[in-house]
Amino acid sequence: MLVAGCSSDVPATNPSASASADAGAGTGETSEFFVQADYDNEMALRTTSATGPADKPWEQALNPQNADTAKYKKAGPYNLCFSNAGVGNPWRQVGFKNMQAEVKLHPEIKSFQVADAESKDDKQISDITDLLGKGCDALIVSPNTTATLTPAVEQACAKVPVIVFDRGVNTKCPVTFINPIGGYAFGAAGAEFLIEKVKPGGNVLALRILPGVDVLEARWGAAKVAFDKSQLKVVGVEFTDGDAAKTKTIVNNYIQRFGNIDGVWMDAGATSVAAAEAFEDAGKPFPAIVGEDQQDFLRMWQDQKLTAVAPTYPTYQWRTPVIAALKILKGEQVPSPWKLPQPTITDANLSQYVDPSMPPLHYAMCGCSDLPGYPGDWGGK
Repeated sequence: MLVAGCSSDVPATNPSASASADAGAGTGETSEFFVQADYDNEMALRTTSATGPADKPWEQALNPQNADTAKYKKAGPYNLCFSNAGVGNPWRQVGFKNMQAEVKLHPEIKSFQVADAESKDDKQISDITDLLGKGCDALIVSPNTTATLTPAVEQACAKVPVIVFDRGVNTKCPVTFINPIGGYAFGAAGAEFLIEKVKPGGNVLALRILPGVDVLEARWGAAKVAFDKSQLKVVGVEFTDGDAAKTKTIVNNYIQRFGNIDGVWMDAGATSVAAAEAFEDAGKPFPAIVGEDQQDFLRMWQDQKLTAVAPTYPTYQWRTPVIAALKILKGEQVPSPWKLPQPTITDANLSQYVDPSMPPLHYAMCGCSDLPGYPGDWGGK
């Protein structure tokens, strides 16, 4: 799965609000994943000021409501355990490097035991059981999927303090759930940018990765709300499977069919460079485009002077669970849930995030430049 923090319990039927060009222009029906209250909350959080250290967004929180952790207080040193969904894409690889380096900053951590579920629910359920037999003082979980992992997390909660991050579960038993604002905020940022930059009546192509993935459905749900209120013409909503070649083919087909595509909205930026290159290959001007904070896109944006925006789902969130676990074991209060800031990269701040010394698939919003081993451990020079 080529998306950052997505949890997928794909239903038997396709609930997506997608509409291909063959089915006619438009944004389609509202997805059953769309939850108005969650949408309203995320829209409000976009303008909420965070509390915490100004130079450490991974320690900041939006509208924090603190949980009492006194019952978990114990003397160190500590054995932290981490059940990871996997490291199957660059976002997760960067994030895991962040987490490993954060652990190195804390001498009170005597051991850090990690189980990689390789994106398999059954393996992660087994991993959690195995970790609980290894003397964990606290368990960090990034679930592979939401509903399927919920019982395993509930069983863990009965034995140790649990911190869930990135992808959620359907239970309130973890001491805290850590993630940035969310999918609605991501999707809205991109759609609003296109509404501002593309002339009324302009053609917009929406590119999605997969149906039935909660965070991606939320991103598209928010974009749909914005597009439905605009004067833009959504000429198609297509799934790319996160594949660069398929993305190019889809874009080329729409260029041939409509002549001009004025804007491209994307629910994740992994194939944004491929989408832009399709216009270049066709001899067409670059459209206004939505990407993400991968270096390949940021460099192309800067070099080609694209009209672009990059919503983010920051990989710096991988640092926060380690910090939270230690606070909990020391009996200190932690926000619950712990909502982190979710910045957007624009023309105004692009130069702050372009880094030629880092690999093309490195995520700029890693918050990792102060960590031990940087930049080499992240593949940088």
